[in-house]
Amino acid sequence: MTPSLLIVLGLGVWLIAFCYASAGHGGATGYIALFALCGLAPEFIRPAALVLNIIVAGIGTWHYARAGCFARRLFLPLIIPALPLAFIGGRLHLAPTLFSAIVGLVLLLSAIWLFVQPSAVRSLRPARYGVLGLTGAGLGLLAGLTGLGGGIFLMPLLLGARWAHPKMAAAISAPFVMLNSIFGLTAHLWHTGTFPLSVLPLAVMALLGGYAGAWLGSRVLPAVVIERLMAGILVVGGLKLLWVALPVL
Repeated sequence: MTPSLLIVLGLGVWLIAFCYASAGHGGATGYIALFALCGLAPEFIRPAALVLNIIVAGIGTWHYARAGCFARRLFLPLIIPALPLAFIGGRLHLAPTLFSAIVGLVLLLSAIWLFVQPSAVRSLRPARYGVLGLTGAGLGLLAGLTGLGGGIFLMPLLLGARWAHPKMAAAISAPFVMLNSIFGLTAHLWHTGTFPLSVLPLAVMALLGGYAGAWLGSRVLPAVVIERLMAGILVVGGLKLLWVALPVL
């Protein structure tokens, strides 16, 4: 990795971490897109994205918990079934093209829904534990398979089902991403036995950007801004996945 490439990657990681952390995410879709555009090897991209995800989502977890936004009653039924399936998914390797196309479309539709539906008019409704458990299991498997933390799927689901307000959804999404990424990375290391040491300088930039973004999102930004930011992230992630799948489809 040349010094000039390292500078470009460092600035890109800082910006991605800042934007994603402000909405309670780790930024894996952004890191994957950045690394792919810079021509980095696939064996680097997945574990590196998980490492950065863990750092940024961990910072977001701390900030949103301190701001009093965390809802344990929603989080525990989601994360308990998610973790073992994230580990299983991390050991599997599937052809990504059709999956990328389907998920990309889902993310774009979720973004449209968030833009169209103003958060102020939506009241919360209770979530059943069985539904939360099945949701967590499915998202955990997706997290392990894709190298993402699962938050980019979880947060629009929490908002769309009216189980949480934007800041509460961000506070649940951040630890969900962090723990799923830890299990996914553990499974990857177990399977391959390799760790990308060159990600360490980028981890410092993720730490700085994630801290600033999580503080801004948890303490300063109004809920509707977080929701609109989340919609923008979904658009970027969805277009990135469709861009990957389009040449094959």
